[in-house]
Amino acid sequence: SENTYLCQIYNLTLLCMEDYIVEPQSVQFLVQHGFDFNKQYSQGIPYHKGNDKGNENQSQSVRTFFLELIRAKKPLILHNGLIDLVFLYQCFYAHLPDSLGTFTADLSEMFPAGIYDTKYASEFETRFVASYLEYAYKKCKRENCKLKDSIGQHLTIEFCNYPANMSCYIDYRHCSLQEESHDVGGGNKVPVCEKFSAYGWCPKGVKCPQSHNIDLIIDEDDKFWEKRKKRKHKWKRRKNTEEPTKVSEQESSGKEMELAQNGEEGPPRKQSCYEPAAATEPAEITPDTEGRPLKENSMDMEPEVSSDTKKEKETHGPPSQGGTHRAGFDAFMTGYIMAYVWMLKKGKNTDTGAGPWLPDCHNKLYLSGKSVPLQIVKSLFSKSSKAHSQKMKLAWAS
Repeated sequence: SENTYLCQIYNLTLLCMEDYIVEPQSVQFLVQHGFDFNKQYSQGIPYHKGNDKGNENQSQSVRTFFLELIRAKKPLILHNGLIDLVFLYQCFYAHLPDSLGTFTADLSEMFPAGIYDTKYASEFETRFVASYLEYAYKKCKRENCKLKDSIGQHLTIEFCNYPANMSCYIDYRHCSLQEESHDVGGGNKVPVCEKFSAYGWCPKGVKCPQSHNIDLIIDEDDKFWEKRKKRKHKWKRRKNTEEPTKVSEQESSGKEMELAQNGEEGPPRKQSCYEPAAATEPAEITPDTEGRPLKENSMDMEPEVSSDTKKEKETHGPPSQGGTHRAGFDAFMTGYIMAYVWMLKKGKNTDTGAGPWLPDCHNKLYLSGKSVPLQIVKSLFSKSSKAHSQKMKLAWAS
């Protein structure tokens, strides 16, 4: 059907062949979530930064693969993708341009079908109270299950049946709607970590004594906003009965206050968090999920095709940190969010025409702490970079 997708997930382990600096916190994060640095340095696919060295179009490298993605002229979907785009351009394409205008001009030509950011979509389209990756994914999954139960238009994901001889290259995650440790009625439940609840990140990491359970976080958010709606409805009804003249003034004042707090185009903000999002939310240069297993209700297991030569043993932390952070699984969540938003936006209209795939999110990148996105467009005052022009000639030479 029109809302059914066949999904294949790939996880490639790469190795930069030039000197680079690592941050201890980032390395610790990756180790805590099962990343194998021994495998990276012994089997990682080599790559170099900057411009091509020789005729790399004929070699089987990551650069050749990236060029194939450009040739495909498909939409590129990321989550909070500015840093990702900088990385992809610099490591697999060419030297970074000197100006932002040139960079966005190059990107608009590299991906003519558009670049989409699911963090932007989660905040400004679905208006979730939090927009970090796993929160947005699980929120979409819950809403999709409600649509499925009501026999409405809903999203369905299918996976390939891989042959037995490929089993050593594939990792699986058990899928369900909610985590097994998620107990709504539990009397001795661990309190939610407020910082993680708001931002999907906690400085204490695996040592945090509070819960990082996304299902519990979403439950609490839903209860909070439901109570808030009921209180607002009761207040309006009472004021309409008692003081009809003053209501309009107070209601107007309340709306102005809400706009000032949330921004006219922005999403609802977390009300329980003790610090402002713009001041404390990390730019998500480091991964923005804590790596709990993905939860799918429409299938038993979710496969990820890996470049591993043997199946890795997974490491599990405390209950609040279970699972493994992997780029492939993050990619799945990103794709799921975008497919869900696309289904909601298009509704019953199947005639998409020749315009952009999702106009309201087309070429808009989320900027942390900003109420406006970065537009990926070629300005009349900006030219494409020389390196980019050469790469485009190489891409279409055949």
